[in-house]
Amino acid sequence: MATDTSRTVIRLDDVTATREPPGPRLPMLVQTILFGGFRRYWLPHLRRRYGEVFRLRLYPGRSVVLLTDVEQIRAIFAGPTSVFHAGEGNVILKPAMGDHSVLLTDEDVHLRARKLLMPAFNGASLRGYRDMITELAEAEVRRWPAHRPFSAHARTQAFTLEVILRVVFGVSDGPRLDELRHLLGRIVDIGPIQLIGWFNPDLQRTGPWKRYALTQRRVDELLYAEIAERRRATDLADRRDVLSRLLTVSADSDEPPLTDAELRDQLITLLLAGHETTATALAWTLHELARDPDALARATRAADEGDEKYLEAVVKEALRLHPVISEVARKVTRDIQIGDMRIPAGHTVMPSIGLVHADPTHHPEPDRFRPERFVDANPPTGTWFPFGGGVRRCLGAGFSQLESVIMLRAVLSRHHVTPERLAPEYPKARNITTVPARGARIVTTPRS
Repeated sequence: MATDTSRTVIRLDDVTATREPPGPRLPMLVQTILFGGFRRYWLPHLRRRYGEVFRLRLYPGRSVVLLTDVEQIRAIFAGPTSVFHAGEGNVILKPAMGDHSVLLTDEDVHLRARKLLMPAFNGASLRGYRDMITELAEAEVRRWPAHRPFSAHARTQAFTLEVILRVVFGVSDGPRLDELRHLLGRIVDIGPIQLIGWFNPDLQRTGPWKRYALTQRRVDELLYAEIAERRRATDLADRRDVLSRLLTVSADSDEPPLTDAELRDQLITLLLAGHETTATALAWTLHELARDPDALARATRAADEGDEKYLEAVVKEALRLHPVISEVARKVTRDIQIGDMRIPAGHTVMPSIGLVHADPTHHPEPDRFRPERFVDANPPTGTWFPFGGGVRRCLGAGFSQLESVIMLRAVLSRHHVTPERLAPEYPKARNITTVPARGARIVTTPRS
């Protein structure tokens, strides 16, 4: 089987190429550190040196192939899920999210999990969340300090965590959730060096790796306690939160009911992925608006007029300029051929969101913040994919964009935003995301 495109061929059968992708020969640990902490500079250099396809070796023993050609990336996203395993490609997340996470399973197991979770994020559910999100957004921005610098990222994290707690559990208060709220902040606040400890049991006995393991253990205790309590509830059918939905659907299905471990893994996935990525996207959005008076003025008018189309364009442009996650991953289950190169089974192919978004071929003046790119016509298909693509596209993408637009409107309706410093903040690696190095520090002035 060959996947034909206008410029390339990805061959899944009758692979004839013998040449494997080129790449640097640095030690694995050095490549891992460069990739984890300095990819913003290193990957463009590698692309210039090796071309559209190049290979890296990353801890703990992964061979990954970066892809930057849009046609090849489209073919990967459209390829059979039996060949391109996204769950195995996301193996780095397994220590935090567990074996059963929708992000870490493949084929039938993944489809079952996605089918169970999808109703919580479809169109009808999104419409039902609007009032709740608006209420939480307006309450959050009323608490923002005036006339003094603060971290926009810290505040957007607080907001998105409250939202996802309400969506997942139906409530966001109580001693157990108060403690969970505090601990989840520690779970997401880790850098590339700490990630290495996820796969090294010896490191987990000391220092920050031990503290992380203890925090994770306590988070699990809280989640299992919440699951046990919810199983005893007699009104599950009347509740619309994700945990109750999972228990209700599981009980009504012909398939075996979800175990506590399966429930835990889906809940922690939603809690972590469902608030950190959106919070970071919002922080980058405010960071860019604060430094662009013209874009800020137009976005403020849009907020006043209820023009959510333009506010959505602002968020999309921030995600283009600062993709929260720089790559998506697919582990290939058999040899494939990309162009004239063989990708052996077991390698992980990584479509590079960051490199495609920064390519002037697709996005003229790619370093400029220009929301107008998304107002009248979107960029060419396949050149903007911050939520991934294909059947594994993030199931919460619509929810994230709705949440971002509502929050942005709440901020701009109430505050004028300026930067703490004129110099832009650089991206910093935080777990698998890329965040503003200083927290997107801004100053807000209440609008009269």
